[in-house]
Amino acid sequence: MLSRKIGIDLGTCNSLVFAPKKEIVLNEPSVVAVSVRENKILAVGKEAKEMIGRTPDEIRVYRPLRDGVIAEYRITEAMLNYFIKKSPGLSFIKPELMIGVPAGITSTEKRAVVEAGISAGAKAVYTVKEPILAAIGAGIPIASCSGHMVIDIGGGTSEIAVISLGGVVVARSVRIAGDSMDLAISNHIKEKHNIALGAKTVEDVKINIGTANQKGEEEVMDVKGRDLATGLPRIIKVSSGEICKAISESLDEIIEVIKQVLRETPPELSADIMDKGMVVTGGGALLRDIDVLITEKTGVPSFVAEDALLSVVKGAGTVLDNLETYKRSIVSK
Repeated sequence: MLSRKIGIDLGTCNSLVFAPKKEIVLNEPSVVAVSVRENKILAVGKEAKEMIGRTPDEIRVYRPLRDGVIAEYRITEAMLNYFIKKSPGLSFIKPELMIGVPAGITSTEKRAVVEAGISAGAKAVYTVKEPILAAIGAGIPIASCSGHMVIDIGGGTSEIAVISLGGVVVARSVRIAGDSMDLAISNHIKEKHNIALGAKTVEDVKINIGTANQKGEEEVMDVKGRDLATGLPRIIKVSSGEICKAISESLDEIIEVIKQVLRETPPELSADIMDKGMVVTGGGALLRDIDVLITEKTGVPSFVAEDALLSVVKGAGTVLDNLETYKRSIVSK
């Protein structure tokens, strides 16, 4: 029987699509551009992201997911439809979708994901908690009776979970992640330099000179923005030290949640985590020295997963390839 399966890491900032035997077939920003006048979708993904901050009044650019859940239902549906059409395979066959969702998602939010997938043209939609997929994608043997801890820092949410025997033992989800850090950087530069920056510029600053632990060599970057006093364009120099200071509050809140999870972890599993260390995945894991900071603040070893950004979608791919094995234990329709 012909079947088509697609795994999707539906992220607040970026969405990734996995097709079995084809690996990752799509890695695009979770952004959609809409024509207000004609009420139609103009662009999705990279093309839409390039329009942010540059559109006339009749074009609106949306990020349809907020804090890891659907904020704009119709636009999310259009984005999923775009992902399905761009995925390889027989286009006349409705695919089975597997979508990673935050561990702290409500039943209503989960239902919205399933309904959006069905409306976008899927035959069936399975949802899996993102920390489980991140663990599988990072190569952790989740079915063993040993305890493993995953810290998945995305764009909208940070998910911290202890996994043993194929299930989540303790989990916490906090809606502080990459977006919160971007906002903190933007506000800091506004207050200190009186300059307004575009969203893309803020992201570039975080990627290029952002660091979680300012103990290494200080880096400096030229940043272009609009002077709030004169309204004219201006270039300023920004250092990695001030970016580290700007995002420290967001990082402290994530670390506080990590400590909460560690406090609630059964002693036997705590011993396992101390031996193996905590695995950091997601886009936030790419922030320089994030694992160093977590280890320093918690006293528990931590390390960044290989291909941390792709952990969730790789995990979805593994589950899709072994759907019968995982269907009962971790997948819910």
